[in-house]
Amino acid sequence: MSRSLFQALLPAGFEVPAEPVAVGWSGGADSTALLLALQAAGADVRAWHVDHAWRPESAAECEMLAERAKAWGILFHAARLAVPAGRNREAEARHGRCRQFAAWGAEQGVRRLFLGHHREDQAETVFLRLLQGSGVAGCRGMHAVREMAGLSIERPLLAVHRTTLVAALRNTGVGWLEDGSNGDLTLKRNHIRCTVFPAMRRAGVEPTELFTRWALQAERLTGELETAAAAALLETGNGQVRIGWKAWQESSPAVRARLLQRMTSGLFGDGITPGRRHILLAESWTQAGGYGGLDLSGCRLERVNSSLHLRPAGAMLR
Repeated sequence: MSRSLFQALLPAGFEVPAEPVAVGWSGGADSTALLLALQAAGADVRAWHVDHAWRPESAAECEMLAERAKAWGILFHAARLAVPAGRNREAEARHGRCRQFAAWGAEQGVRRLFLGHHREDQAETVFLRLLQGSGVAGCRGMHAVREMAGLSIERPLLAVHRTTLVAALRNTGVGWLEDGSNGDLTLKRNHIRCTVFPAMRRAGVEPTELFTRWALQAERLTGELETAAAAALLETGNGQVRIGWKAWQESSPAVRARLLQRMTSGLFGDGITPGRRHILLAESWTQAGGYGGLDLSGCRLERVNSSLHLRPAGAMLR
């Protein structure tokens, strides 16, 4: 294998981790290219493989990946999830995979997990978020770096096209697995990849460039919203969050939505944010004068004199 072909996939200026790291390795082209790129760069990398138990052949594929990792001199760890029982098997698989990654990280002392998402994956994610009615922050797509359950989740290939990853593998004679479930059009992402995006291309629109460009715009707009929201002082204490009513009222609806998200996170912790329905309810209540209070899921938004308070449902204002 040519180390330089794989190492060139990593971003310019990529710093080789000094500590052990892991790659979420499905065996597909994307994660295989990333695994070999990190190894070529000199990282102490191990492969974490989670078998979702969707297909009968997945157990045999896991054994094959174990042999391949051994031949490459890469430590391999595998786990098999329970067969999905609910209607949303994608969500079940995602939650199970995250739990397993967090457990491995704690057991092995690994703090950084690399994932092989690429430019086309990012475009699909942005399109999905738009279909789901996400706000501008959600339409930034996947983060290059984020924290999850004690792990730093890193995606160094988000600017790389999948064709580039596949070319590196073909040029070095490295094979990969093609997941049979990728053709299941009942899964939303597969439907977008196999049906919607090809139709856009036939109509003369390149969806990858369109939606990755929107992700950059969403990033810029989110930064502007964050700056405006930070200018409206939030106070946290006594199990409540509050903001000046005047600052709230004079903010734009988009800034108020971001403020409500920040207030909710301040009350319940990072990652807990209001849904679109609650944001619209709060906006209607504000436009009507903000009299009394508004019950949201698990909390209550209440105006008292010159302050707007958010408190847990049932808690008294202090």
